[in-house]
Amino acid sequence: MHVLLKTENPVTGLDIFLWGVLPYLVAAVLIGGTIWRARYDQFGWTTRSSQLYESKLLRIASPLFHFAMLAVFMGHVVGLLIPKALTDWIGISQEMYHAGALYGGGLAGLALVVGLVLLLWRRFSNRAVTRATTLNDTLMYVLMATVIGVGMVATLTGDHTPTGEHHNYRETVSVWFRSLFVLQPDLGAMKSATWQFQTHVVLGLVLIASIPFTRLIHAFSAPIHYLFRPYIVYRSHSPRDRASATTQGRGWDPVGTPDNHRSQR
Repeated sequence: MHVLLKTENPVTGLDIFLWGVLPYLVAAVLIGGTIWRARYDQFGWTTRSSQLYESKLLRIASPLFHFAMLAVFMGHVVGLLIPKALTDWIGISQEMYHAGALYGGGLAGLALVVGLVLLLWRRFSNRAVTRATTLNDTLMYVLMATVIGVGMVATLTGDHTPTGEHHNYRETVSVWFRSLFVLQPDLGAMKSATWQFQTHVVLGLVLIASIPFTRLIHAFSAPIHYLFRPYIVYRSHSPRDRASATTQGRGWDPVGTPDNHRSQR
């Protein structure tokens, strides 16, 4: 594995750990922890739903939060994986991209914050739901709220350095993120990012590492197969069919056989 050190600022040991070592440690914890959870804690692989305690607010907050989270995730995928050179080539200027990211990402982030606030209000204002909340859940909510909050701050204020210089995360954070996949972490790129994005990345890595050990593990069991499953056909029975099933017991009535004719006499 090669480490790139292209930066005007000197790279410290902390930079090497945060941007060159920690991402791979998090990936190992995520993969290993998920395998361990699936092997030894299958009954704990659940959201521990509290819908039985309160459902009215949950019907609004849960879809809002999850759909907003999906939109934010897709925005991160586009921003981190699609190089700036590609968007420039297809005619999307930096101003257009920034406006789309600011308004689109800001709207998705706002919906995510509202959904999270509603979920937290429900969880800690309803006594029954609160009693079903563990310390693990509380820490997870605090970490998630912090990651989302810092992410919103980075979106709104992270485009300028403390000295007033313009900062484009697609030339720093995105370059560093893609370099991880070729095992050549570009420490200099991440070193040049603003503190808002650096903080958001570190907290995001901690949140990812916590997935196997919290209820966030249910993200890997989303019922996507429901979209492709065959139709379920429900058939009604006539009174004669129900009477036949009652007299003969459970099971299928034979059709077109001597036994069937005798049973209908």
